[in-house]
Amino acid sequence: MKAITTILAVAALASVPLWLRDPYLLNALITTGIFIIGAMSLNLLLGFTGQLSLGHIAFFGIGAYVSALTSLGFDVGLPGGFRLVHTPWPPIIGFVLAILIAGLCGYFVGLLSFRVRGAYFVIVTISFAEVVRLVALNWVELTQGPLALTNIPPIALPLPVFGELTLRTKFHNYYLVLVVALIAYLLIARLVHSHFGRSMRGLMENETLAVSVGIDVTRTLTIAAVISAAIAGAAGSLYAHYIRIIDPEVFAFINTVTMVIMVITGGKGSLAGPVVGGLIFGLLPVALRPVMAPEAQWIAYGGVLIVILFVLPRGIVPSLALRLAGRRRRSPAPATLTETAAKEPA
Repeated sequence: MKAITTILAVAALASVPLWLRDPYLLNALITTGIFIIGAMSLNLLLGFTGQLSLGHIAFFGIGAYVSALTSLGFDVGLPGGFRLVHTPWPPIIGFVLAILIAGLCGYFVGLLSFRVRGAYFVIVTISFAEVVRLVALNWVELTQGPLALTNIPPIALPLPVFGELTLRTKFHNYYLVLVVALIAYLLIARLVHSHFGRSMRGLMENETLAVSVGIDVTRTLTIAAVISAAIAGAAGSLYAHYIRIIDPEVFAFINTVTMVIMVITGGKGSLAGPVVGGLIFGLLPVALRPVMAPEAQWIAYGGVLIVILFVLPRGIVPSLALRLAGRRRRSPAPATLTETAAKEPA
């Protein structure tokens, strides 16, 4: 049943560009999809290991800058009078490097920060995001600082027979984001249902018991952080090549808060939760903009968030799944042919 639902959902999403002609709404869906990928990566930590990372946007921004700089090239000075010169590479290589370097940063951050827990871990992740933002803001020779990196080329896919397909249009980018989101979803699903996924859940539910049965806490959490950061880096790369301009505001704390809201309201610890929460809170501002003033939009946004968490405290997907399971248990089983015949008068 779940597989059929997933296939139908993917088919419905794949059909959107075929009937949606409004470029503004299509643009909103693309950016929402990119942030849903980031929310899925955050859910891997928050929902399946119980670790709240409020600096997760750092990996998103690192992926964006790495991919942009790889495709634009740079010429920066180094200590001792040396210069580091990089000629532009194809954007698809930048996409791959964004995943690798974001994952590497996730490894080092996880290796250091997972030795602490609770509020200390949150502080470490926030501090890391702020350090990365300051580097992007002040290393003007490399990142252009507040002037931003501009004219970032779109991703081009090499095709064996037809040459190279440059993904310039919203139509192309929608399907690119959808494919990457589907790959990320399947990767996380495979990981969660594996032995490693059970180890992550064990650490979240009872760390002392998990350690007693031989689960390496730091190793498990660090691997989860690497995969989570790599997926966030992929989302950042998509964002850079779609928007085609990147500045230090990509590291804004509100972007992390947006991802957390998507995960919590959709249902942390569920695979579909970030997708459902992302679609609601990614498209809600678009729906409210024509009918409300900017100040009222934020009030309505917060009101919807409060109502969802009050009515569905576990999140939308887990709460609805529990209620549906409860109704199935309460519904009487259909009578068999023997029972029906026994009830009929002779």
